[in-house]
Amino acid sequence: MMFTAEDVKAAHSKVKSGADFPAYIQEIKSMGVTHYECYVSDGHTDYHGENHTAQVAPKYPEIKIADTVNLDTFIRELKAHQQGQTDYMTFIKMCAETGITKWIIDISAMTCTYYDNEGKKVLEETIPG
Repeated sequence: MMFTAEDVKAAHSKVKSGADFPAYIQEIKSMGVTHYECYVSDGHTDYHGENHTAQVAPKYPEIKIADTVNLDTFIRELKAHQQGQTDYMTFIKMCAETGITKWIIDISAMTCTYYDNEGKKVLEETIPG
């Protein structure tokens, strides 16, 4: 099954809050997306399927990622974001400041894994379904 960046963007446009996220995951899963990588530096996202990748272009000007991870602050601010206390760009800036370079959503495993500049796993969470 082939999906395009436009297909994914159309599905994502329906997400208004964290409560909409499970429906979004189900929709892109039905398109054939198996996992995707979101890059903090400029917001571009690579959506992967069986022998297929679609890239959504950068969403904002490039920002610098801190060289060292501040895990305690990241976890505290991540929880606040998940509870609806911050908007997306505040979350992105916080990720950059605490050394998070990207996250990968694995749709089959229903996990979100955050990584540092060296590609090391910082935190893995289960996505509520």
